[in-house]
Amino acid sequence: MLRKSTVLLFTVAVVTLAAACSQTDSGVTASVKSKLTADDTVKASQIDVTTHDRVVSLTGTVDTAAAKARALEIARGTKGVESVVDNLTVREATAPTSGSEVPPPAAEVPPASGQSTADKAKEMGKDVGDATSDAAITAAVKTKLLGDTSTPGMKIDVDTSKGIVTLSGEVPTAAERTNAVKITRGTSGVKRVVDKITIAKKN
Repeated sequence: MLRKSTVLLFTVAVVTLAAACSQTDSGVTASVKSKLTADDTVKASQIDVTTHDRVVSLTGTVDTAAAKARALEIARGTKGVESVVDNLTVREATAPTSGSEVPPPAAEVPPASGQSTADKAKEMGKDVGDATSDAAITAAVKTKLLGDTSTPGMKIDVDTSKGIVTLSGEVPTAAERTNAVKITRGTSGVKRVVDKITIAKKN
């Protein structure tokens, strides 16, 4: 009789525990979703929430790294959550360009007369490609200059137009100016370097 009672109690306990776990997972999912919806930083509609054995998985694409970090923080801080699986990705934003783009001289602009629509479209596509390349070249040159200890990269401005890099600013010595020009010429994508760097006058 005692043995039967023990078996019966054990069975009831297992069933109750299983039901509790199921309720806990669904309850945790609901709690996390509710908190995400109430938060201003996070767009809850971009995030899917699933829970298994109190392990919460967040899946989706968010606009910013801050939104991702906030979503993870909210999920981890929700009652009943043991751990969080991060399956979130951040939508890539256009990287800011360093330096200003120099517009081409008027002489370099092709005449509009006699130019077909296809030629115009091709030219526009080329301009977009050039702008992207110029921004990448500017960033690469600035990074190299800042990383070189023998060149005061912070004092040198870098502008790129159609692969032609213009260096301007003021440096203490001629050696530093020469080194800056050398570094720029050795950067991938650079067609030509225009040196407008000046040497600081010694008092």
